[in-house]
Amino acid sequence: MSISVETFFLDPAGEGTLQSRIQQMVAQGILAGRFRAGERLPSSRKMAQHLGVSRITVTLAYTELVADDYLMSQGRSGYFVSENAPEPPAFPAQRADSGTVDWTRAIGQRFTPGLSIDKPADWASYRYPFIYGQADKTLFDSANWRLCALQALGMRDFAALTSDYFDGDDPMLVDFIARQALPRRGILARADEILVTMGAQNALWLAAQVLLNSRRHATIEDPCYPALRTILTQSRCQFGAVAVDADGLPPDDLPDHTDVVFTTPSHQCPTTTTMPINRRKALLNKAEQDDFIIVEDDYEFEMSFMKSPTPSLKSLDRNGRVIYVGSFSKSLFPGLRLGYLVGPAPFIREARALRATVLRHPPGHIQRTASYFLSLGHYDALVRRTSKAYHERREVMRKAVSDHGLTIAGQGTYGGSSVWLRAPRGVDTTVLAAQLRKNGVLIEPGAPFFAGPNPPTAYFRLAYSSLPSDRIAQGVALIADGIRNYQDDLALPHKGNWP
Repeated sequence: MSISVETFFLDPAGEGTLQSRIQQMVAQGILAGRFRAGERLPSSRKMAQHLGVSRITVTLAYTELVADDYLMSQGRSGYFVSENAPEPPAFPAQRADSGTVDWTRAIGQRFTPGLSIDKPADWASYRYPFIYGQADKTLFDSANWRLCALQALGMRDFAALTSDYFDGDDPMLVDFIARQALPRRGILARADEILVTMGAQNALWLAAQVLLNSRRHATIEDPCYPALRTILTQSRCQFGAVAVDADGLPPDDLPDHTDVVFTTPSHQCPTTTTMPINRRKALLNKAEQDDFIIVEDDYEFEMSFMKSPTPSLKSLDRNGRVIYVGSFSKSLFPGLRLGYLVGPAPFIREARALRATVLRHPPGHIQRTASYFLSLGHYDALVRRTSKAYHERREVMRKAVSDHGLTIAGQGTYGGSSVWLRAPRGVDTTVLAAQLRKNGVLIEPGAPFFAGPNPPTAYFRLAYSSLPSDRIAQGVALIADGIRNYQDDLALPHKGNWP
């Protein structure tokens, strides 16, 4: 590999001769680890032209570096970083100071969350990664996705690939959402009622920004998707949480002053419980009676492998009170970051204008690639294959949890990709997760999902989206052993089967 001449600059404030300054510049690059053994330096001619010095000055500097074993000369091939050059220090370089800015005062708004879900970047290297939402490479149709990406790069789609849509979306993708995705949930929508987003989380952010201000009040579920609380905090609105029960969000518990309700009726996040049809109708009636808007996050409806899903809230809405959030990131892969908002045209118009000021539109190539993958039938085949695998994994999970006496606190009526569990009293699942990680087991502690300063610590989530069936039972056994060891260490009482 050759080192670009553009990476070399002489410090104008440097001292000494030009030759010594060039030597120091190269040596510092090697010591900092920027230039590695075997990499070729620019020729003396190119370096001289770039730095504005004579070629003999550069040649003499290189010669001295060869004598000091920083460089080696290979005849007409040029100069290379020596295999015997000093190694960079193992410890990271430290700045002499942090500057003169007081960042505690300079930062006008804070966006760092409190408790958050910890998903290690190397999760796939663990043998038992019960981590939610991750893709399984054994299920994903990478060959056809690659072909669709290549098709989207063709000259026929040059405009879709390269155009600045400004505030628009790929018409092919919008057409698929309107004619294929939404009718599966009983929803009919025009193009001006659909907005493509960078995933469901971006859709929730857009909805919160358009619908809320400092005088309005939002109500969320407890527990709920942790990022939603962060979004509402940043919007500076007033918000409160209502505890869910076995049927999801109870409409009768909503505060009278609610302006917007955020809910996950099909697969409550994280308990995965499903809101029955009668409660959905009651929630819609209360929205009309109390004059509030509902944002329905239907993030996992494709994973309904047990039986047909309950109609979406949006499909039951006759008064335009429901904003619908959908996502392809769960059913395809999380890195796709592609979702959509569906709502009345006046709302979508404002959300579209806001999106245009922040990111204009999702990348055209991603939208067109997804459009081909969806419209050519690859998506439906993937959903069927994934649903079959999830069904099998769910049954293995259910049996393993039962065999080891663990307590399920919530599981989806229609399917899904995770279960919500409760550990015995006295067990802090954040501590438990850290202990289990040493044995190659990843679980998601439940505390970040709850509102309030003192969230419950006994809950945790186990997902099976990226874990093959033949590893689930052993992973659950390690979790059960971990809980027993935790109790023994703290002298907590435990039985063969926990309540």
